[in-house]
Amino acid sequence: MDKKSEEFYARLKQELTDSTLWPSEYLFKFIVPSLPANVEKVEKSFDNMGAVIETTQSKTGKYTAVSVNVRMVSAQSVIDKYIELSGIEGIISL
Repeated sequence: MDKKSEEFYARLKQELTDSTLWPSEYLFKFIVPSLPANVEKVEKSFDNMGAVIETTQSKTGKYTAVSVNVRMVSAQSVIDKYIELSGIEGIISL
């Protein structure tokens, strides 16, 4: 992981720790290229977590927005999930 990413995740973790009492509901938002495998990878990473997942395709159909509302145990678990999903080609975390 590059230094810029490390700094971003450290700052996010601090903000989540300061603003949230864990465990808590967390809303992940991603945009992925509209390939079934990409959307499936995001969905599978939240299997057996009780997540509510919504997908919306862009007007052109090139991209799919994926919103995942799920109970997370800690700020670090949120960071770990972002890092896990960062390996999906073309994913944008919002």
